[in-house]
Amino acid sequence: MTDLAVAVEGLTKVFSVPFRRQSITAVHDLNLQVESGEVYGLLGPNGSGKSTTLKIILGLVSPTRGRTQIFGRDSSEVATREAVGFLPESPYFYKFLTGTETLRFFGKLCGLSGSDLTDRVQELLDLVGLTEARNQRLSTYSKGMLQRIGLAQALINEPKLVVLDEPTAGVDPAGSRDIRNLIVDLKNRGVTVLISSHLLEHVEEVCDRVGILSKGALVREGPLDELIEIEDRTEFVLQNASSNLLKEIEKLATKSKAKVIERRTSRTTLERLFLDATSENKPAKDAHERE
Repeated sequence: MTDLAVAVEGLTKVFSVPFRRQSITAVHDLNLQVESGEVYGLLGPNGSGKSTTLKIILGLVSPTRGRTQIFGRDSSEVATREAVGFLPESPYFYKFLTGTETLRFFGKLCGLSGSDLTDRVQELLDLVGLTEARNQRLSTYSKGMLQRIGLAQALINEPKLVVLDEPTAGVDPAGSRDIRNLIVDLKNRGVTVLISSHLLEHVEEVCDRVGILSKGALVREGPLDELIEIEDRTEFVLQNASSNLLKEIEKLATKSKAKVIERRTSRTTLERLFLDATSENKPAKDAHERE
């Protein structure tokens, strides 16, 4: 397990409902693994248990059963936080601080100081495109700008694992592209990224593997390329093919003068896979979902 960035084993979380003789099962017997250095997408509709799972992995919520580990250490250990950066879906900041002051505040919490802190703050402001707004109070920031400063604070301690919950929420198309490029850059530097998002086209661009949650259970999981393949179909991409050739493609392709450019397995989309997987899964008896 020490080679894994994240390991989840038999994870179950049950919430008691106050003043009622019932409970809510948010996550049921979940098992998943995130390899070091990969980008893993955790997907699911509202109420599927994504946020609960992330909070347990981060040690913010205790599981009812099972365990989670970060780089081989139990998530409940405070020491695991040193290797993790986290951006929640709706981050809260002190609005009276400027962008620079906010990052300096989080940097000091992570033990940075002096020129190292100053250089790191400037580097991150440049990285997320907030250099010009560095001296503005956060109360003047748009939602997209707050998301950017949130991403910067998640990276302040140069973490080995970055957990992002809806990182492009409220960000304009250009900003979304910048964030996706940043995720790819983090992967190229060996940083593990665990991302939860409803924007499937964004996930499809950056993730190596995905897991789809529904009703608190993992219904699909694996390498993205394999999951979106259509097993019983094959596509040929041809150049200079006549209409007659297209009609008799299976018989004539290898005999004609047409050039076969590519042969590949036909694929569906991540969106279609997501909809099929979540619609197939039926709720277990006496189980309820919670985000």
